[in-house]
Amino acid sequence: MPTLHVCSLSRLEETVAATGASHVVTLVSVGTPVARPVAILEDRHLTLYMSDIVEPMDGHVLPAREHVERLLAFVHAWEREAPMVIHCWAGISRSTASAFVAACALAPEADEAALAARLRAASPMATPNRRIVAVADEILGRNGRMVAAIDAIGRGADAFEGAPFTLSLG
Repeated sequence: MPTLHVCSLSRLEETVAATGASHVVTLVSVGTPVARPVAILEDRHLTLYMSDIVEPMDGHVLPAREHVERLLAFVHAWEREAPMVIHCWAGISRSTASAFVAACALAPEADEAALAARLRAASPMATPNRRIVAVADEILGRNGRMVAAIDAIGRGADAFEGAPFTLSLG
């Protein structure tokens, strides 16, 4: 069964090593230095530069349709023979939103509320970036169900950094 592993930047290398991941998605602000883990081939590492914001803000990059389209293309190209690691700076917002988006994209028949509940069960700290989810909801034609599902689980527990967790697909 394919799995998504979510972590912070500081736990990236160890999470890739521990899971045997073949693919990595990096979601960080412009200027954040990120070294690709040695075990990950260059064409299996997607880096998306965006700020963890939900409204435009001077000096920041708002998550946009282009970011989500690139994420979806990368996820759909993943063979799912080995795990994928999705990380952001803290492993709480951009990465958890992207893992939820990936789960919805790879299981179009799945119930969004059930997927969101699995996300919450896996990570009490997860606070998915609502903007990323809303853009994906529109692209995937989920008619607001993805956003409603994330709203229903609410904000996660306060934390400086999320604990790595697994979200199984299926």
